[in-house]
Amino acid sequence: MNILFIGDIYGSLGREIVKKNLMKLKNEYNINFVIANGENSAHGRGITEQIYKTFLEQGIQVITMGNHTFDNREIFNFIDNAKNIIRPANMDRSVPGKGYDIYNYNDLKIAVINLNGRTFMNSCNCPFRIFDEIYEEVSKITPIIIVDFHAEATSEKIAFGYYVDGRASGVIGTHTHVPTADNRILPNKTAYITDVGMCGPLNGVIGVEKESVINRFINGLPIRFTPVEEGDSQLNAVLMIINNQTGKATKIERINIIENYVNLLKI
Repeated sequence: MNILFIGDIYGSLGREIVKKNLMKLKNEYNINFVIANGENSAHGRGITEQIYKTFLEQGIQVITMGNHTFDNREIFNFIDNAKNIIRPANMDRSVPGKGYDIYNYNDLKIAVINLNGRTFMNSCNCPFRIFDEIYEEVSKITPIIIVDFHAEATSEKIAFGYYVDGRASGVIGTHTHVPTADNRILPNKTAYITDVGMCGPLNGVIGVEKESVINRFINGLPIRFTPVEEGDSQLNAVLMIINNQTGKATKIERINIIENYVNLLKI
């Protein structure tokens, strides 16, 4: 089982670079199943129903979310009926949507779980304990379990990776929009990376126009975050190879593409 996990898709540049490259990546890496974080896909904040449907049409099977899940209020109109979108499972139980689900690929089943971290993040339930509860259920159905751990603190992500090592097939960190170089197989065969990175502007500050962010750091005044809508872009993703029978990972590889108006450069 070759699973592609695409980092946070940010705004129009993120959507465009995924659209241009997804089919090529699926063919090149013989991808069976695609997961993407879409919590910033609508102008940097939340997601719309049209964007959600477009992602499915492009071949993304599951869209995970994060702390910006409900920033675009349109999501309240469709999330409860959207089979292929999951928001963090450790949000309050009264929140619309679901935090995990099991998806079919041929005769295989893949469990996908979305969790928020708690350090430097909005209040939510303990992701460690919520994973235990979900694992108790989904492990009876499939050994292939992928977790999008949407968190700020690298220490919390690493601790979580070790906590679920041998139970989850893969733990993919999202949220910071900056890819880390620590992709590896943990001792008990869980694929792990602290942050997969983002898809979107290359020359902003995690997707936002850099001048306004620089000024905020200088003068301390609040600003309106405006996504970068033109210029060079990047696509960050990881390939995981998972054993179909055991759910154990055998490989995790970073995929990084930089696109400009002249070339596609793979680094």
